[in-house]
Amino acid sequence: MRKRRIAGLLMVALLAIPTTAPAVVGEWGDDNWLQNIIGPERLAHGDEFGCHGYEGLDIREEDWVVQDCSSYLTEFTNASRWGTHPISFGVPGEQLDASTIAALIGARFEIVGDMLTEQPEGLTSVVRNGGSLELGIADQYLLESAEEDSLVSIYWKARVEDLKLREDKDVISWLEQQDVWFTTWGEWVKHAEANSRFTTTHEGGTLSVELALPVSGDWLVPGSIDIQSDSPITSVTRFDDSPFPELNASDRVLREGWRAVEGGILLTLSAGNTAKVSFESELTRLDIRPLTTFNGLHHAITVVGHHTTNLFHWSSDFHDSDLVFTWLIERPAEIEMNWALPVIAICVLVATPVTIRWVVNRDRTMRDGEER
Repeated sequence: MRKRRIAGLLMVALLAIPTTAPAVVGEWGDDNWLQNIIGPERLAHGDEFGCHGYEGLDIREEDWVVQDCSSYLTEFTNASRWGTHPISFGVPGEQLDASTIAALIGARFEIVGDMLTEQPEGLTSVVRNGGSLELGIADQYLLESAEEDSLVSIYWKARVEDLKLREDKDVISWLEQQDVWFTTWGEWVKHAEANSRFTTTHEGGTLSVELALPVSGDWLVPGSIDIQSDSPITSVTRFDDSPFPELNASDRVLREGWRAVEGGILLTLSAGNTAKVSFESELTRLDIRPLTTFNGLHHAITVVGHHTTNLFHWSSDFHDSDLVFTWLIERPAEIEMNWALPVIAICVLVATPVTIRWVVNRDRTMRDGEER
């Protein structure tokens, strides 16, 4: 009986080994959704693609990942509709060492986030201040208390290993109804920078407004200004007198245009362009100030997709949503075939009938011995 039990346990062990042997992480895979269907759709929607490194690696220990992640991303997509090169990077922990900061700046990243307690020199830090969209964790009260002219950065991660996380549909629906600017990390920072490059000249009843190109970088994000005057505005045109696009109060995604408000207009102008504002009469009072938010909206919101290894999985619940995302792309680890598994399987196939035959022969021998 004891030997039979041992033989049975041996068979169970042999059968169990292939199912419990761990998979082997090989090189690195590619997320082809970045360039196929979903990626172009998200870019057109206004989303941004930044970096989050390589799956399973910490950039504080493997700083080569910073440049490699940038190169990986640009093989598939532009970072934004405003620029080709990624400038946003999701970093781990609350602090960065000098070596990691140098690697980020060397790879032309400008923005980092989102749990840092100190702003690294030479980089802009964005802090997670809007909680998460995960069901049971989302904090609508926190979102309702956002300050005017602030950026609210909300955390989102679609999967933890094979577990799909559920989004809070009620909070998402509420967000989509708010009069806020739907933007991204890079767009928010570059819009603020653009506002410092406006130049204006006026003569009689005409005001010329120009937004200079940035000195460096390839992100051509528009800037926004508020123009107040003592004379009504009759028209807004381009420098060649062609019509300038108009904005609606309901526009919440950054675009070029103008909108009449009490006492003047709000104007959003693309980098390198000039607008001409005509008034009914010669001006005696003219006040121009930069706008922190697009279209005079109360504050800005972005949802940040952390550790985005598969854009389809991360974005599948938001195809019809007005929300704009900052996707922090992480190159996925490629799971390779564990070649020990076929060998073990063959051993099991061979060992199982041999073991059974041994048990049967042993029992027959014992039975024959007892009959004598």
